[in-house]
Amino acid sequence: MDRQKIIIVSVSVIVVLGAIGAYYYLKNKKSAESAASSVQSATDAASQGVLPSIGEAANPLSNKPDINPTSKTNPFNSVKTNPFQ
Repeated sequence: MDRQKIIIVSVSVIVVLGAIGAYYYLKNKKSAESAASSVQSATDAASQGVLPSIGEAANPLSNKPDINPTSKTNPFNSVKTNPFQ
């Protein structure tokens, strides 16, 4: 009978410790989610209206010349199959 009592007490202590751990885990999880959402809202508010809309005018390489020498000298451009098979 004494051994059964020890087992019951041990199991109940484990269950109580698990419940306390789950409570603190869920409490910290909610605070982390609220902190993440507040950081996101602060980031959105800080970056709203800061950068002007510049479009494609700011891309200096939109009309770049073709300076790759292999694109003009590749002898296998017209070959449709692999010549090494």
